[in-house]
Amino acid sequence: MAKIEKKSYKLDVALIEKLAMIMCSYEEIAMILDTTVPALKKRYSDIIEKGRSEGKKGLRRKQYEKAVMDGDVRMLIFLGKVYLD
Repeated sequence: MAKIEKKSYKLDVALIEKLAMIMCSYEEIAMILDTTVPALKKRYSDIIEKGRSEGKKGLRRKQYEKAVMDGDVRMLIFLGKVYLD
């Protein structure tokens, strides 16, 4: 009787982090990498959360630059509401 081997493979961690940085959902990442959401959550949730944090940090930096450096009044009002109540 032939032995059935479990399919074992590693996903591209750098790609997972990049996709998370642009706020892709677990479903979108799984579809792109041809895997399942449970597999992603089980093995790569830390990397995905790190990527999302980096993405948020970059977005926050660009918002601040737009408001302060470019004098974007709408962005200044938005950031004032968020950070200054």
